Amino acid sequence: MTNDIIDKFIKSKTQKNAKVTIYFKQRATVKGVFIQTKDYEELKSKNFWRIVSEMKVEEWEKTKDNSLARIYNGAEFTRLSEK
Repeated sequence: MTNDIIDKFIKSKTQKNAKVTIYFKQRATVKGVFIQTKDYEELKSKNFWRIVSEMKVEEWEKTKDNSLARIYNGAEFTRLSEK
């Protein structure tokens, strides 16, 4: 997927910090939250996205520790879903 499509989905379809299911071309599906950090615009321009997995969301909401997130390449996404 392109960064424009992903950004549009994030801005229009999801509530802030809403859990999203991300489907990949060659890896298992991931459920998590897209987070916006200081480097969000730079990462977005390169089609990279910082995502906190579903298992770590609660801890991230308390601490806002960016080390709980992983960076994924948007080119590997095949589909995004709010469910």
